[in-house]
Amino acid sequence: MKVAVWDTYVHRDNGQVMHFDVLVPIELKDAGRVYDFANQYLETKQFKAENVRSDKCLFCHIEEAGEEVSSSIDRKGYFIIELENCS
Repeated sequence: MKVAVWDTYVHRDNGQVMHFDVLVPIELKDAGRVYDFANQYLETKQFKAENVRSDKCLFCHIEEAGEEVSSSIDRKGYFIIELENCS
């Protein structure tokens, strides 16, 4: 499965910048849905972070997804790769 990678940055309530990627099927072209997925992910965190905005969540590239990513996308529509300050 090929996926679109959306590079995302948000500020946490402690001042740190959180960096994560939102992976979605390449057929998904609606940026608003991607932002919704990113905000759903943020709701799972035990800390506060700003909502995802269009200038902080941008399409980056397309890549081939592994089995774990594909399975998550099949179940809930997206997969998150945590990169910086996500815990």
